[in-house]
Amino acid sequence: MRLLVAATLVAVFAVPGGARQPADPPEAPADRVKMDEPTKEAVDKALRWLRDQQAADGSWGNQSKTAMTAFAVLAFMANGHAPNQGDYGKEVAKGVRYLCACTREDGYILSPGGGNMYCHGMATLALTQAFGMSPDEDVKKCLKRAVDLIIRTQNHEGGWRYDPAPTGADISVTIMQMMALRGAKDSGLQVPDRAMDEAVKYVNRCYDRRSGGYRYQPYSPGAGFARTAAGVCVLQLRGEYDADEINKAVEFLERTGDDGGHYWYGHYYAAHALNQVGGEVWERYYARMKKSLLARQKAGGEWYDQRREFGYGPVYSTAIAVLILSVPTHYLPIYQK
Repeated sequence: MRLLVAATLVAVFAVPGGARQPADPPEAPADRVKMDEPTKEAVDKALRWLRDQQAADGSWGNQSKTAMTAFAVLAFMANGHAPNQGDYGKEVAKGVRYLCACTREDGYILSPGGGNMYCHGMATLALTQAFGMSPDEDVKKCLKRAVDLIIRTQNHEGGWRYDPAPTGADISVTIMQMMALRGAKDSGLQVPDRAMDEAVKYVNRCYDRRSGGYRYQPYSPGAGFARTAAGVCVLQLRGEYDADEINKAVEFLERTGDDGGHYWYGHYYAAHALNQVGGEVWERYYARMKKSLLARQKAGGEWYDQRREFGYGPVYSTAIAVLILSVPTHYLPIYQK
């Protein structure tokens, strides 16, 4: 069942060097990337596998449960299964209820086994997408608390780090919070412009003009694939469609091709970023990833390569593989152009 998803997709973010109105999105080239039948079959098989891994409490994963549950819920929603809607609506609803149950009074989304702001950002993003696709007042209450925590824990540099406190910052944790805030704004929640303005300034400080990529922190050595993919997402989300950094960052991504140290995390962002760029860049990327992923899917439907998992297990890699392959469906509000 195809769901009609509405989302506001023009961000109003400040630009370094002074206030400027965001550019109107350029007319997108015809998107010729579609999910063919072998890809749909692979995704369907993976979703059945994910369904069978859900715990009785609605969670997924053995550690970082809020993040793993968020990735799994997003994978289902990316294929049109909203809470209590679609073939896997029941599983999605249980996953969303688990995330709400893990939301403390102060807004921190934390599973009994622990977590950090990575997990919080992913869980908050999943709740924004669930609320955008199937509005629910209980979800909205949890989501508002989670968003308020992100806003009040932003540090003086404009970023976030592992703990829910305004202390340090790095680009990876920061961009996860920015994605959550953007999703919240699109779903109708109040998000102060200043929070995004300051976050954009921090991300820009991580840009490496020599390579065209993004560093982990402003003074860290070297740029990386995963961080650069995330940086392109931010440029798109703030409406800087013609920024020189986009072309240079895309060149960096195509030149680098991968990130062995953060394979799934990197491609989670790269799929989103390059889809927003569109055209031949997106077509080349999707064709490459589809060929690679379909060749490596396990007989049970999962994806798993222990060298690339960091101990998170196959729920993590399978959910992200589904998200990559499912971008052309554009069901998720955050993935729409």
